[in-house]
Amino acid sequence: QVQLVESGGGSVQAGGSLRLSCAASGTTYSTYSMGWLRQAPGKEREGVAAIDKYGSTSYADSVKGRFTISKDNAADTLYLQMNSLKPEDTAMYYCAAARRVGAVTVVAGKGYGVDYWGKGTLVTISS
Repeated sequence: QVQLVESGGGSVQAGGSLRLSCAASGTTYSTYSMGWLRQAPGKEREGVAAIDKYGSTSYADSVKGRFTISKDNAADTLYLQMNSLKPEDTAMYYCAAARRVGAVTVVAGKGYGVDYWGKGTLVTISS
């Protein structure tokens, strides 16, 4: 059974940091583009960051310089290090895996081409 399980969400003050993790199982994710998307209440889903099977990354402009995506292929785990958090980063963060599109599309496509989704982890940033 294919599964993506996120962890690491929580509540922090603005300026703080969080590290999200996504444990993948059920298939060989090293051949997938993996990414993070988020959705805030009342807003549409948006891509945050993604990394393709070659290690190339893509970021939304709103998080460049603050967030870093990485993956451990041996452990089938995806990470998102989030620094200098802002209240506008508050959202449910979802892990995603896409076999047929690259990192740029995972971010810009807002979910287009994603084959598998996690259930999400909530990030709340207070001012």
